[in-house]
Amino acid sequence: MNAGASNVSFDLTGRTVAMTGGTGVLGRVLVTALVQAGANVALIARDIEKAQALFPANVAPKERFLILGADVTDSNTLRAARDQCLDRFSRIDALVNGAGGNTPEATTSEGRRFFDLPEPALRSVVELNLLGTILPCQVLAEPMVRQGEGVIVNITSMNALRPLTRIPAYSAAKAGVANFTQWLAVHMAQEYSPRIRVNAIAPGFFLTEQNRFLLTDRETGGPTLRGASVLAHTPMGRFGEPADLVGVFLWLLSPAASFVTGIIVPVDGGFSAFGGV
Repeated sequence: MNAGASNVSFDLTGRTVAMTGGTGVLGRVLVTALVQAGANVALIARDIEKAQALFPANVAPKERFLILGADVTDSNTLRAARDQCLDRFSRIDALVNGAGGNTPEATTSEGRRFFDLPEPALRSVVELNLLGTILPCQVLAEPMVRQGEGVIVNITSMNALRPLTRIPAYSAAKAGVANFTQWLAVHMAQEYSPRIRVNAIAPGFFLTEQNRFLLTDRETGGPTLRGASVLAHTPMGRFGEPADLVGVFLWLLSPAASFVTGIIVPVDGGFSAFGGV
């Protein structure tokens, strides 16, 4: 089907997608969307047993699904994962960088000042989110250069566009991911092939394992003060559901976005557009 047709298919049958961060709340939904769209999926996970438990054979077809162990901050393990992916599927058509996260030790609170945040915690957050995006691009996008085509989708955050209180390292790292996304889009198009596209998704406030009890009360299920503030600044008046990411995600991976590169797409219920009045 022509990419310019009015009814563009998001079918990814025969395409091989390598993905990091697929065992988190949001990542699991995106992995499932890839499988349902017909893609071959190489899930790169640090905890292989967790990945195997989340995606048993009856959920993801064995012939189209491969779980590979690697650390996104370790190039050697990423190269081994890349080689195993190529051995199985021969190509890497797309890379999704979904690995990331924050830690309480890198978060300010009433009992933890910015000046007291320990260096190891700050380093780990920046390395996981920023270096953990750059290194997979170095290693897993190299086959795209030989192919002359490919797609990279990075997962950044609303914090990249509007830094939030309490999480300085996470916000700075995700801002770095957004900047790197745009840099790499230009670099790939100019130095290698205009058919290698690089974009990012910036999720707004989704209830995940990481932030659920920052946004909702553990006992009542209602919003915390922080959660209420988020909802008050979200025109659509709710937190995001993981399925809300799927449409944009498949669009960026598909031929429907063939002339789209270097953008960061907010999926935030209008949070980034609202000035508060």
